[in-house]
Amino acid sequence: MNKPRAKPRQILLSKRANIFYLEHARVLQKDERIIWLTETGEDVEQYFNLPERNTALLLLGKGTSITDAAVRRLAESNVLIGFCGSGGSPLFATAEPVFLTPQSEYRPTEYMQGWVRHWSDDTRRLQLAKALIAERIDLTARVWQRNPDLLQRHIALPPGAADRLKARSETSADVQALLLAEAEWARALYAGLSAGYGLQFTRNEGAGARESREDRVNSFLDHGNYIAYGLAAVALNGLGISYAFPLLHGKTRRGALVFDVADLIKDAYVMPLAFECGADPRIKDNTFRARLIETLQDAEALDLLFTFVKSMAEKPV
Repeated sequence: MNKPRAKPRQILLSKRANIFYLEHARVLQKDERIIWLTETGEDVEQYFNLPERNTALLLLGKGTSITDAAVRRLAESNVLIGFCGSGGSPLFATAEPVFLTPQSEYRPTEYMQGWVRHWSDDTRRLQLAKALIAERIDLTARVWQRNPDLLQRHIALPPGAADRLKARSETSADVQALLLAEAEWARALYAGLSAGYGLQFTRNEGAGARESREDRVNSFLDHGNYIAYGLAAVALNGLGISYAFPLLHGKTRRGALVFDVADLIKDAYVMPLAFECGADPRIKDNTFRARLIETLQDAEALDLLFTFVKSMAEKPV
């Protein structure tokens, strides 16, 4: 009697290397593999393997489709799937409110239970929010100091911005005060990058315009932020923590914890690269996405998110 073939071992979610964004393609299962075919209209279509066991996130842009068999196999491999617009934003799929999450695997329960214990207490929830902001500041400072393009342009964190945010965070009595301090920090970063790249930049989320360099920066920020949201969703889903227990953002939006966690890497990685690529009219969307994904992989950003969120959930009560 033939023995059932053993499934290959999966790579830990925090160590997976691949994030895919596809346009005008069909994703399906073929011969125990996930493949995607290009919609070129040619007699012979090209198809490519999608290594699902080493993939954390799959974004499907315009002109894409996926079969139920492919979704089942991707779910078995714990791959998050998001349907989105051109370039990776906005996201349309809202089953479990930000991404289509795999439901065929068990999740740990201890991290969700620890998170809820902290979240249910106003004082401890505020402490977690402050710890999130402190980590965000420290990571941004470290990464900007090693960014070759920023160093070449003599761009650094605006003087005093980190210290002001830390001081205001430590003395904030509620989340609203933290949000105001965070908004001031973001404006300072935008101003510093705008001056360094010779732009007159104003953040205009979701505008979709591409006429000027400033428009291109806004567009790249939108696209890059959704990749950051995807990594945050992978980390939270892998740890079994619901997106509906935020620390800072969207108290009436069930997916808000995704946005909180994504903030850890947006300032450090997405923002500088969006300005660098937006200032160069030769750089297209796919080049920006490829560079950002490579940057996040090299930085082991997904592992960073797993480690930090896990440490927050495990804090003693």
